[in-house]
Amino acid sequence: MYNNLVDCFEHTVHLFSNKMAILDANSKLNFKQLRARAMKLAMVISNNKKSINKPIAIFLPKSNDAVVAFIATLYTGNCYAPLDVKNPMSRIIKILNKLKPVAIITDTKHLDILKSYNLDIKIITCNALPQTPNIPYNFNYKNCIDLDPAYIMHTSGSTGIPKGVAISHRSIIDYINWAIDAFTISENEIIGSQAPFIFDNSTLDIYLMVFKGATLHIIPEQLFVFPAKLLEFLETHKVNFVFWVPSVLIYIANLKLLSIYKIPSLKKVLFAGEVMPTKHLNYWIGNLNKDILYANLYGPTEITVDCTYYIINRPFKDNQPLPIGKPCRNSDVFLLNNNDELCKTNEQGEICVRGSSLALCYWNDIKKTNAVFVQNPLNNSYPEKIYRTGDLAFVNTMGEIIFSGRKDNQIKHLGYRIELGEIEHSVLSTFESIIARAIYDAQNREIVLFYESKTEIPIRLFRQKLAKVLSGYMIPAKYYKVDTMPLSLSGKIDLAALQKQFISKKKSLEMAK
Repeated sequence: MYNNLVDCFEHTVHLFSNKMAILDANSKLNFKQLRARAMKLAMVISNNKKSINKPIAIFLPKSNDAVVAFIATLYTGNCYAPLDVKNPMSRIIKILNKLKPVAIITDTKHLDILKSYNLDIKIITCNALPQTPNIPYNFNYKNCIDLDPAYIMHTSGSTGIPKGVAISHRSIIDYINWAIDAFTISENEIIGSQAPFIFDNSTLDIYLMVFKGATLHIIPEQLFVFPAKLLEFLETHKVNFVFWVPSVLIYIANLKLLSIYKIPSLKKVLFAGEVMPTKHLNYWIGNLNKDILYANLYGPTEITVDCTYYIINRPFKDNQPLPIGKPCRNSDVFLLNNNDELCKTNEQGEICVRGSSLALCYWNDIKKTNAVFVQNPLNNSYPEKIYRTGDLAFVNTMGEIIFSGRKDNQIKHLGYRIELGEIEHSVLSTFESIIARAIYDAQNREIVLFYESKTEIPIRLFRQKLAKVLSGYMIPAKYYKVDTMPLSLSGKIDLAALQKQFISKKKSLEMAK
């Protein structure tokens, strides 16, 4: 059992030195080459400094260079924080101000963008490194223990400031070792990577490569807009393992493409990040090889990717919900009702998690950390943290957990976890004399914005201005002006009343058609 991720990687490099490790659209690296590039970058990062457990921001596109930067950061004994180069810089600056990284790793293409903001942070250009002597180097990772942070993923924050979820080496080690056993992973896995590196689903793709010597194909992002070409890519590169968000699988199913592309190499299809409609899964099952393993996984970023899983082992009708299954190894998942009592069969309650998968904290935010990582109300004998997910579920008569929705104002959309409050905050910060509330139309998978304003605001103007402060996947699809926002007795905007207004508008539009 290893105490840190670098020891796992060193073992894999020893076993599979010349085996292909990772490929993107521009380059490919075997394990020996990946290690050499990571160590060279690590020497520049360290610069003979012995500090550990400091965040290093990675401002790179999804690429081989990004993975090199992740591993290099771990060699230095620090933790990496991926940033999205497509995000508005206003959002990136908010993250950097909260994160307080000791360095930023970028490439020559994005260097000028960072320099224009006069950041008081060391900037390292990964593809323009100085020559370093080829001598043994005592890397700081050897001083790390398994509870030290490995990465920090940023999720949407209700106050407009993204939250940095810090995950330890131990959490990743436990999660990946579970996945290896649960899905019989070997060095023969050829992974087709879909998840952006700012999305925690990418953890499984990257670390199956790191732990088992699997080959990781970083699929060009533009292919996900052209699903026929995406399936051609899987066939050409003989991809046999994918872990994708359901929206990609749904898109392919809607276009009926599996009658043309059979992807004979494909053996394992895992999905997580949002609800997978059974109808679309049945299309996949009915049109590809019968020996493919399908699995539905569930988990918020705060518990290291996934805490439950369900391997599809029986037929489901199109209108039946898929279970999220049972807990992953070394995680305990249970449901609490409003009285903090364990739920009975078929009783809905909040999903709570305990175990080694729990995140360390929200980085530099003890108050928010303590609000959701709390003492287990079922245990009064010793300190024991659990994470209250805010997700609702029930356990059916077969002992399977069935997801049933969100407890609060947080959604999962296009595989991303989004706080609707961050969207509202950005609208209020961008437009004058406006009151706004966002809701989620789950049926049509659209974010909808209601706003109160003296004048109607053109949709084009909304999208144009919000694109400067929000990620593309967070920009609402529909906008409705109201004369006045409905208020509850406490004076807050009445979300339930707003939902009723939206349903009424939808019915009116459908009748008009």
